[in-house]
Amino acid sequence: MADALDAAADEVEQTRRIGEPLLTQLHQARLFRMLLPRELGGDEVPPDEYLLALEEIARHDASVAWNLFVGNSAALIAPFLEVEAARTIFTDPRAAVAWGPPHGGTADAEAGGYRVSGKWDFASGCRQATWMGIHCRVKEADGSLRLNNAGRPTIRTLLFPRNQATLHDTWNTIGLRGTASDSYSVNNLFVPEAFSTTREDPTLRRKSGPLYAFPMQGLYAVGVAGVALGTARAMLSAFVDLAAEKTPRGLSRLADTPAVQSGLGHNEATLGAARAYLLEALREVYAGAGEIDPIDIPDRARVRLAATHAIHGAIEVADWVYKEAGVSAIFPGTPFERRFRDMHTLSQQIQSRGAHYEAAGQVLLGIPPEIYF
Repeated sequence: MADALDAAADEVEQTRRIGEPLLTQLHQARLFRMLLPRELGGDEVPPDEYLLALEEIARHDASVAWNLFVGNSAALIAPFLEVEAARTIFTDPRAAVAWGPPHGGTADAEAGGYRVSGKWDFASGCRQATWMGIHCRVKEADGSLRLNNAGRPTIRTLLFPRNQATLHDTWNTIGLRGTASDSYSVNNLFVPEAFSTTREDPTLRRKSGPLYAFPMQGLYAVGVAGVALGTARAMLSAFVDLAAEKTPRGLSRLADTPAVQSGLGHNEATLGAARAYLLEALREVYAGAGEIDPIDIPDRARVRLAATHAIHGAIEVADWVYKEAGVSAIFPGTPFERRFRDMHTLSQQIQSRGAHYEAAGQVLLGIPPEIYF
């Protein structure tokens, strides 16, 4: 895919879409089906292989890698759906689900399903999606909110064909422009019960296996880490090439400068160590995961911590490269400028929050974590 990704990168950036023929090539390469169950035509790749695939794609285009991460993350809803509903959605070889985060919204429970209206944001990949989703609370017929096992208002996922939603062109950002993370709305939409589920209770999943023992939020974090690692690796490699050629006015060649040599060594170690730590965590947790029971809180915290560390390490490397490249990094079309913008859009996403360190530390200290892993 490398040549196709490189050739399409400018168009993806300018149009804020994955166009043809690249989109077809991505589907033919089965890159939207990495985390989908095999019985639905997916590949169920282990989390470490998933990370490496996203990292490699991101070396060429972070927006495409982000779209793939989101499409695969949404496919994790399949094990929670009734079998026939899952087949309806995912047997299409170009199937892709897009949705936004659960920022408000309430569906009314009715006989046989739910009725919902509202607007949601940040639906990465919605322009190539075949189905859309909404995460919302549920209001019962008596006006009360449906509660989950913890006694809090449950968040239910409602799925429907994309043509039942209105897409709003709102994604005009500094980076990751090709993700088309637009807003969407529905009006008086009825969603049958079979096309709804909740991600809150891992015991409700109908599909067994170690991949699905990982919570969805943990694999979300792995996806963001893959995009971050690939983007930082591309910037660091491009800087090595630049340093071998560039001689700033009145100074030595960059490659002959001790500060650059030391900084490059430090950042290579930072990126390599963060990557190795995450790969080790994923491989060991996956190897110990059972067929039925979800991985336990310490393993969830381990995955979250390693993913957060990888994301923050990648951001640190990208910042160093951008600064050391000088004016060579500020012009569109350089190997640095778009990737720097992409990285600093990624850095604002919820999976990149520094609060995840605190939550992991709470688990390490035997304190119940304040946020869900």
